[in-house]
Amino acid sequence: MIYQIILYSCSAIKDLYNNEVVAYQISRRNDYKLVLDTLKKAIKGKNVKGILLHSDQGYQYTSHNYNQLLTRNKMKASMSRKGNCWDNASMENFFSHLKTECFNLHSFKTSQEVRRAIKDYILFYNHERFQNKLNSLTPIEYRSQAV
Repeated sequence: MIYQIILYSCSAIKDLYNNEVVAYQISRRNDYKLVLDTLKKAIKGKNVKGILLHSDQGYQYTSHNYNQLLTRNKMKASMSRKGNCWDNASMENFFSHLKTECFNLHSFKTSQEVRRAIKDYILFYNHERFQNKLNSLTPIEYRSQAV
């Protein structure tokens, strides 16, 4: 029996106010293009002036193009110290939920199934998954309640 291993990288940006995933991209490569595309998607049509965008110190986030895009949009970068996993705990937590609540429960035969599962999970996460931190509301409910 031959098994096909489908490997993808997912880049996501989460708003820490309500834990909503505001942008994500999926690629076969974990490179700075993936990160730039995710950032461009997060910026598109939004007023992001003055926003603080946190990341780790991966080469993608220290690249000239990434920082140039932040500067053009008047955004500020914030980076974890080397070896400090606590600064990225929020995103690590999201990816842990994605793995345990999506990937560990299903098997995938095609790349389209993987992409669809990620899209469906992020929709579920934002619109249906209640969070204790948000007074047992979903991220979208929490934001709409504040408005």
